[in-house]
Amino acid sequence: MEKKIAINSTDLQIIENKIYEIREQQVMLDFELADMYEIENKNLKRAVKRNIERFPEDFMFELSKQEWANLRCQFGTSSWGGSRYQPFAFTEQGVAMLSSVLKSPKAIEVNINIMRAFVAVRRYIVQLQNTQTIEERIKSLEQANEELLKDMNDLSEDTQKSFDELFNSFARLANKVNVSKKIENEDRVRIIGFSQKQN
Repeated sequence: MEKKIAINSTDLQIIENKIYEIREQQVMLDFELADMYEIENKNLKRAVKRNIERFPEDFMFELSKQEWANLRCQFGTSSWGGSRYQPFAFTEQGVAMLSSVLKSPKAIEVNINIMRAFVAVRRYIVQLQNTQTIEERIKSLEQANEELLKDMNDLSEDTQKSFDELFNSFARLANKVNVSKKIENEDRVRIIGFSQKQN
C-alpha cells in the first residue's frame, strides 16, 4: 500500500521562510536544502557537479561574494556558519531537478513540500502585486478627482466673472436706455410747452 505523505502547515511555513529573492528569482540555498534532505552539504554539491549539465543558470547559480555578504547582513543569522565558499542557489526548477539527482525517498518527500512552498510564495507575490495595483488605481482616481474639483472651481470662478461682466453690461445698457428716455421726455415736454405758448 502506498504511503501517503502528510503535509504539516508548520513545516510548509518553515520552508517558505527559507525561500529568498536573489537576482529577482525565488531561490533556496544549498546548505539549507542539504539539511532538509538530511545529507551533508558537500555530498549535495558533489552530486550537482557530477550532473552539472542538468543545472543551467536558470536552475542553479553560485552567489557572488557581495550577494552572500548582503544576504547574511540582511538576515543576520549565525546559524549559517562561516563558510569560505559562496553557496549554490536553486530556483524552483533546480530544486525539482535535485530529487532526480539525489535519488532518495527523503529528497522526493521533501521536494513535494518545497514545490508547495514555492507555489504559496508565488501566490503571495501575486496577491501583493494585485493589492499594490489596486492601491495605485485608488490613488490615481483620488488625484484625478482632486484635479477635476480644481478645474470645476476654476471654471466656476471664470463663469462667475463672465456673468458679472454680462450683468454689468446689461446695467450700463439699461442706464443708457433710461437716460435716453429721460432726455426724450424732457424734449417732448419742451416742445409741447413751446406749442402751447404760441397758441
